[in-house]
Amino acid sequence: MRAMIYRHYGPAENVQPAERPKPSPRRGEVLVKLTTSSVTTADWRLRASAFPGGLWLLGRLMFGLFRPRQQVLGGEFAGRVEACGEGVSDFAPGDRVFGFAGHGAHAEYLTIKAKSCIVKTPETLSDEEAAALPFGGLAALVFLRDIAKVQPGEEVLIPGASGGVGLYAVQIAKALGTKVTAVGSTGSLAQLRQLGADRVIDYTQQNLSAAGRDYDVILDPAGFLPFPKGRSLLKPDGRFVALNFGCAEFGQMIANKFRQGPRLIIGVNEDKQEDLRALLRMVRDGQVRPVIGHRFDLADIQSAYRLVESRRRNGAVLLRIA
Repeated sequence: MRAMIYRHYGPAENVQPAERPKPSPRRGEVLVKLTTSSVTTADWRLRASAFPGGLWLLGRLMFGLFRPRQQVLGGEFAGRVEACGEGVSDFAPGDRVFGFAGHGAHAEYLTIKAKSCIVKTPETLSDEEAAALPFGGLAALVFLRDIAKVQPGEEVLIPGASGGVGLYAVQIAKALGTKVTAVGSTGSLAQLRQLGADRVIDYTQQNLSAAGRDYDVILDPAGFLPFPKGRSLLKPDGRFVALNFGCAEFGQMIANKFRQGPRLIIGVNEDKQEDLRALLRMVRDGQVRPVIGHRFDLADIQSAYRLVESRRRNGAVLLRIA
């Protein structure tokens, strides 16, 4: 099968086409023939070994000290089940499916455990729309609902709202009953309003210090707002939730335990099937819609990476595989 692989950490040019054996599903797995994948911030950071905030060594220990353990990146995917391993009852050959695999989706075929983050694609969604959902949608859902524990009526500030997670955070925060202030560039403001933001702030024209000091929650998807600055925008019992964190954030979180005021909270998204089903229900109810920014052919994956690294996208960066 055709796959895009990287044998060494580094620039986008390190990702090259290669032929790999077509995988076979083991017990409890399904084999998916992929039609669509994406390039996300996570793919970029893994490829470049660009781990945030002093976590370079920890990242290398987890993903490969001298060279990557998994040479095929790609988490988001959509396609059709081609074969099922022994013991699989939830899926059958021919089923349209989508989900998040963590790695391996920058290829023509993917094997994934049937009980992991994979669900059937409803007829109301195209493969492209489905593949655009998991990375940003799951992160936004879990961090808002479970980690920030937002409540109806609360005021939520989202810096970096036009990014891959932010665009879904605006929609999901609204679906959870909050009042949303979204921060983006001039060109993204109309889109943020369309997605439901109650208020938008153009960071190129307005200092965030003018955003007010009455937010219950700040969700920072991309590390654009340091916690020391964000504290001043929060209520005394406010929560600052950081999706990108490093050594500094760990230190600040520990320091929080010894002083009054807003709290810094960090956590992880485990990419669960039940959360993907919850996200899909929001889509079916019209509370969330997929946001697609750009499309590239799989062979042009280097261009897709460069766009993601520029941080100037306005939706999912999709890869057409078939």
